[in-house]
Amino acid sequence: MAGLTGFRRAPFEALVVWQCVSLAGVVAALAVAPAAVASTALPRWATVAALVFSAAMLARVLWAGHRVGTRLRSERRRHRQLVDALGTHDSRAASLAGGEVRVLAHPTPTAYCLPGRRHRVVLTEGALLALPADELAAVLAHERAHLRARHDLVLEFFAVLHEAVPQRLRAVGALREVRLLVEVLADRAARRVAGPVPLARALVSLAGGSHPDTALGVVDGDQARAPSGSATRDRMLLLTEPDPHPALRGVMLAFAVVVLATPVVLLAVALG
Repeated sequence: MAGLTGFRRAPFEALVVWQCVSLAGVVAALAVAPAAVASTALPRWATVAALVFSAAMLARVLWAGHRVGTRLRSERRRHRQLVDALGTHDSRAASLAGGEVRVLAHPTPTAYCLPGRRHRVVLTEGALLALPADELAAVLAHERAHLRARHDLVLEFFAVLHEAVPQRLRAVGALREVRLLVEVLADRAARRVAGPVPLARALVSLAGGSHPDTALGVVDGDQARAPSGSATRDRMLLLTEPDPHPALRGVMLAFAVVVLATPVVLLAVALG
């Protein structure tokens, strides 16, 4: 599914599809045990194996959720404290961002946000010098979209499932695609505020910057280094794409519902 680049034209619906596909996999894994118990045709050893499999999957999901959530919140808290200690307040940028903005004394143009209840938008002095007013407005609108939509929780959900799956079965391409879709969503919000041209120019200006893995930035360095090519280039191409047709959105959402409902219906039939 990561190769279906046409889904990027409808990033919200594509994320819903990815979430439903992931949840369907988890539900299917957890449903093995009750389905086996309800079946009278399976030998005892097969029922025990199904119970062990489902219990192991549940334990992996819970443990991954604890590990990922604890790590992300701890690292963001430490980074926020560091930014507050080293950065300065910028009232002009704060008014555009609709929240706290800290400026770090660094020449490389960089912009990112630290999500959470005490969120921060972080800029470098290099970014303020490199970006004219319209491009700065586009960047801050992008970060504001991340914070308002809580894209960090979406990425955390996928990070938990990614870590819960055995390493040999992990789909790195799928996780990279989800990250790209989140950035495209924020790009759409910034495009509505500042237009596609200022945002595209800002993406180029910030292409050399980086940010912590626990933050959300205008330019994602991990994506830019993807073997399939530059995610920044893909995002710039998508800036000129019109909004998807409502029919496409409807088909994608209907597909997501069918995918998620399938293991639930099969389990209900097995138990019935």
